[in-house]
Amino acid sequence: MRILFDSKKLLYKDPFGVLTPGQICTLHIQVPRDITPKQVVCCVLSQDHHPVMEVELPWQRQSGPYDVFGGELSFPQCGLYFYYFQIVASSGAFRLFKAGDDTNMEAGDLWQLSCVPADFQTPDWAQGAVMYQVFPDRFHRSGQCDLTGKLQPYTVHTHWDEEVDWRPTPQGEVLNNDFFGGNFRGITEKMDYIASMGATILYLNPISKSFSSHRYDTGDYKTPDPMLGTEADFAAMCDAAHARGIRVVLDGVYSHTGSNSLYFDRYGTFGGNGAYCSKQSPYYPWYSFRHYPDSYASWWDFDTLPTVQKMEPSFVDYIISGPDSVVAHWLRLGADGFRLDVVDELPDPFVALLKQRIRQLKPDALLIGEVWEDASNKIAYEQRRRYFVDGELDSVMNYPFRTAILNFMREWDDGKALRDTVLTIAENYPPQVLLCCMNILGTHDTPRILTALVDDFDGSRAEKARRHLSRNQYLVAQERLLMASFLQYALPGTPSLYYGDEAGMEGYKDPFNRRTYPWGRENEELLAHFQQLGALRRSCAPLRLGDIQFLVAGDHRLGFTRSYAGQTVQIYLNRSGNDWDIPAGKILLGHSLKTLTPHQLTLAPMGFCAEILE
Repeated sequence: MRILFDSKKLLYKDPFGVLTPGQICTLHIQVPRDITPKQVVCCVLSQDHHPVMEVELPWQRQSGPYDVFGGELSFPQCGLYFYYFQIVASSGAFRLFKAGDDTNMEAGDLWQLSCVPADFQTPDWAQGAVMYQVFPDRFHRSGQCDLTGKLQPYTVHTHWDEEVDWRPTPQGEVLNNDFFGGNFRGITEKMDYIASMGATILYLNPISKSFSSHRYDTGDYKTPDPMLGTEADFAAMCDAAHARGIRVVLDGVYSHTGSNSLYFDRYGTFGGNGAYCSKQSPYYPWYSFRHYPDSYASWWDFDTLPTVQKMEPSFVDYIISGPDSVVAHWLRLGADGFRLDVVDELPDPFVALLKQRIRQLKPDALLIGEVWEDASNKIAYEQRRRYFVDGELDSVMNYPFRTAILNFMREWDDGKALRDTVLTIAENYPPQVLLCCMNILGTHDTPRILTALVDDFDGSRAEKARRHLSRNQYLVAQERLLMASFLQYALPGTPSLYYGDEAGMEGYKDPFNRRTYPWGRENEELLAHFQQLGALRRSCAPLRLGDIQFLVAGDHRLGFTRSYAGQTVQIYLNRSGNDWDIPAGKILLGHSLKTLTPHQLTLAPMGFCAEILE
């Protein structure tokens, strides 16, 4: 017999998940009586693994062949904590860790427990929302391109459906300087379409004046790129979104600027007042020069992206604190929040100040962070990040869910690892954050989801440009995407739809995942499916706001419930090669299922359904 403790079950740890200061957490652990346990102590460590406290768990009762020990703990202040158990038995003392086994209970990880601010709130409108992500240059164009201030060399494509430029220069540089002319007016014209996807959040990749198609090389934070339109065009787009119940979230790129920018001005484009041009520039303190002016710190050593000193007072004032700071400027024009690019490279004090400022300006503004791992215990640049324990971020990009879904769909996991990933994130994240998490399948940084579901090709750019899914591959990928997206929309959080995934676009990573939306050539089956998913999310409160309990996870099958306000939705997915009989109820959405009896359904292979038992 093994010692029994599972932090994800209320039998052993109550409440589930994070705590607030002073909140009581009750622990129970069951120890086999045949080892004659005498004492159990919960040993709590700080985020740096220094001892914080030892809490003795007194013996409480017998339960079959086990002795049950239990006790309470609480934390006076917010922080990230870890713990393990020290057990004294007749044969001696030993420690119990999370992943211990019968031969070595000390071979494992620590359990984690976070204490977050009691007043930590996330915007109601972002909890359980549906997000639609747009890469502005490639979504929709209305009218002509304004090329004012655009530097040579660049390309403006003649036809919307041309291939993206993927060839590097003879020097091996990738310039990302080809444009299709997608703009604010184009997005505004398609706002009804975005709403038809069930979207309640529109997330835009960078829109500030820049010289690349991705616009992460910011040239002027406060000026919209002329190719996208004017401030009035942006405000009109926000008005159109708000009229349809859609909030607008912008990309905040504050770890670096472009070398060709108002602030650095390496080429004198902006009048020669940048840090590269003069040490007397007001922007000179923003940058770190190793040898002035031609050697400086830059993002991942790309000299086109000089990094900034984030806590330099003049930079903080310009981006955050000033009366017409960058965040104030865009919020006043109609934005509702920001997604922080590479948030791991922004110091916690910077993120905290930014959060405080946007909430002063707009009390329900949203702040999302780009984090690729579990954000609750993230270490970046040898520092534990305090995204949740200091209430800094309302949401993060949920790459762990994406990885778990892909592994399940590719049959690299039979469902158990997906369940463990979902429950671990649910346990580690504050519930108000979990409901806002940006649950992704595709983004501007990943291959198109159709491609990712069937093809792991890692050849050259030239090969990727020529390579497309075969007819059979496409059909397999489409069937998998129907199930993967259903799972994405059924899990806690905010499902995020990358423009064109619903239309059946394929392609590898940048630039092939950034092709233009195929207006008039959409995959109608996928389009209808995503519209159904969006409608289901909007109409079903348990899928937006409910907790999650797994019924089945294994043998390539998943079953779980989402419950909220007395209503429970049951979710079933059959990734196995055999039929699966499940209880029958009121079907909200289903695929590949048939009714056997009034009380029983059969899910065929690749079948899935959401239902309410009556």
